[in-house]
Amino acid sequence: MNQLLNFRREYSATEFSEENALHDPFQQFKNWLNDAVQSGIEDANAMVLSTAGKDLKPKSRIVLLKNVNSEGLSFFTNYNSNKALQIEENPNVSLLFPWQLLDRQVRIEGTAEKVSPEESDEYFISRPEGSRIGAWASPQSRIIPSRKYLEEIEQELKAKFIARSLPRPLYWGGYRVIPELFEFWQGRSNRLHDRLEYYRNNGNWKIRRLAP
Repeated sequence: MNQLLNFRREYSATEFSEENALHDPFQQFKNWLNDAVQSGIEDANAMVLSTAGKDLKPKSRIVLLKNVNSEGLSFFTNYNSNKALQIEENPNVSLLFPWQLLDRQVRIEGTAEKVSPEESDEYFISRPEGSRIGAWASPQSRIIPSRKYLEEIEQELKAKFIARSLPRPLYWGGYRVIPELFEFWQGRSNRLHDRLEYYRNNGNWKIRRLAP
């Protein structure tokens, strides 16, 4: 384990300053997301979602961002999953986009709320058939006896719905995270990184710099 002490590299990215930061954090995020996609980062829309229920024990997992607009950032999941149960108890969540290839990360804090059934329906029918069947087959976060158990349910569903489209299960749908804070981190030399935080003040977004 002592070899971990020697794991280090120098960051040499260009600066991220108050002068070149956009006033709108959503547009700034979209620009950085586009940079991540254009740079060839696989799963550039992958984000770490952290939640904590009433027991205040945080849990983190990777989910995929499926939409971002001025209302918030959306992802989809099973409403019976651990993450959904924690959101029901405590809607305050955190998102993290780690774009290491660009020496960047974006951290977002906000509250999560369910999207409309219509929005969940629209996304569900756009998914590949296998993914739709998977949403029905998996009792997400629950203990199951074996992999075979899951595969048998999958085969039963394939046979059952072979002649008709698969509807969205009512226990599956989307959440929208409504941000209250964005933090944009850009790696710089000598660990003097750029950290700009967007925060809400009387309904407006303000920018302040954080020490690295």
